[in-house]
Amino acid sequence: MKFLDHLEEWFIATLMGAATVVIFIAVLHRYASGLAIPGLQDWLIALNTSWAQELCIYMFVWMAKFGAAYGVRTGIHVGVDVLINRLNTPWRNKFIIFGLLAGALFTGIVGTLGARFVFELSHTDSSSEVLELPMWMVYSAVPLGSYLMCFRFLQVTWSFIKTGTLPKHDHSHVEGIEDEAKGAQA
Repeated sequence: MKFLDHLEEWFIATLMGAATVVIFIAVLHRYASGLAIPGLQDWLIALNTSWAQELCIYMFVWMAKFGAAYGVRTGIHVGVDVLINRLNTPWRNKFIIFGLLAGALFTGIVGTLGARFVFELSHTDSSSEVLELPMWMVYSAVPLGSYLMCFRFLQVTWSFIKTGTLPKHDHSHVEGIEDEAKGAQA
């Protein structure tokens, strides 16, 4: 299970880095092709980077779906708990477990409906406008991200039942910095 511990961070960071490179190249191309340099301008105009915007949109959709799963795992996903935190401990715990299981059920349903949609779409010739990717590949973000989010809800529920604590995101904590400090001291 160690592989799944940081799946979202690696996936999101990879997509974010790739999107940054693609956008940089597209912007550089756009401005450089406006330079009146014979030969270079013709060569740049012949290059087609119209696909960059569509690709980045798809990458950001995937980042959003996997980012939601990351939010559940780390405790930064949006939740309204003002009333629940005012309840006494046994009732509070029951409502928290109910809320986490409701989140797992909802994301499981969305994942299943998304998987059904993707399966039906995979039997069509539907493709994206510019990249001409099969649309089932693009929409696969919905079931994959939703199922991962469902898994994270179940993971947090199990942890809460065992420990009584929820993941809490600490903005001042930088993961891995302790390891780096210990390595520098040694």
